[in-house]
Amino acid sequence: MNEKLTDFDPAEYLDDDESIQHYIDEAVATGHAGFIADSLGVVARAKGMTALAKATDLSRESLYRSLSGEGNPNLKTLLAVCSALGVTLHIGKPAQS
Repeated sequence: MNEKLTDFDPAEYLDDDESIQHYIDEAVATGHAGFIADSLGVVARAKGMTALAKATDLSRESLYRSLSGEGNPNLKTLLAVCSALGVTLHIGKPAQS
């Protein structure tokens, strides 16, 4: 069998506000800062990095760098990005089961 594998890009499936917010909520639930930043980058690509750069007054290069698995956006950048993307971050102690 010659099956062709392709890269999975979650940005292709984030096509409405509800799925985007759910994706961000799940990323935040991991508590992993790099994954949260990368997830915001995925949403930014889904909505358009150029539009996000204009809305936040940040360069595309800065956004790509900050919103990656290795990125470490400062709070000001994080708030600007979330506002421009229309998402909220629910940060708190996970519920006890």
